[in-house]
Amino acid sequence: MPKTDYDEFAEAYSADNEVNLLNGHYERPAMLSLAGDVDGRRILDAGCGSGPLSAALRDRGAIMTGFDLSTAMIELARRRLGEDADLTVADLAKPLPYADAAFDDVVASLVLHYLEDWTEPLAELRRVLKTGGRLILSVNHPILYTALNRDAYYFDVAEFSYDAEHAGRTVVYTNWHRPLQAMTDAFTAAGFRISVVSEPPIAPDTPSELLPQDLKHTTRFISFIFFVLEAC
Repeated sequence: MPKTDYDEFAEAYSADNEVNLLNGHYERPAMLSLAGDVDGRRILDAGCGSGPLSAALRDRGAIMTGFDLSTAMIELARRRLGEDADLTVADLAKPLPYADAAFDDVVASLVLHYLEDWTEPLAELRRVLKTGGRLILSVNHPILYTALNRDAYYFDVAEFSYDAEHAGRTVVYTNWHRPLQAMTDAFTAAGFRISVVSEPPIAPDTPSELLPQDLKHTTRFISFIFFVLEAC
């Protein structure tokens, strides 16, 4: 299957990410809530995109570093965060350009599900974290795979694609599904203790016009799953 190349649609994705339901009023508020008090903490934003989560954490007093595979996304992040922001083009599937135990926390929003193998990426994220530090992450909820692919087998680790629209542009995403136990096994094998598993509601200030008709009378739906992991 073709891989998702954010350089091709960075501007459209970034504009939509600010205000849409899934990112702006669900995923990012949930990540900020899980992060809690970050004042003075050194945080790595793994797969930072155009930097909205980095900006929000910096506003709360965090000392931010970020990387992304997409050069276009890093350029947009510099535009948002300033030319002196600590931003790098890097690949989570390869060794990261950071020292051991350099960070108090790592945040990884909707990143790991682009990777077939989590072994080395999780090992690298554990390496750059201090002992006791947190990896706060979100990925596709594993139920999403069988919801979109009715004949699929939940317990496979499998690649799949789906369409999404950003600022009027249709984008084909290619992700990797893994069942929940495969996720948790990978976390513990990499040296993490699972502290929180979360399926949060949408943000309370979500404009009603962003909600599809079948969600008008609820605050919860299945899209992503969130974890807080502690580096052992």
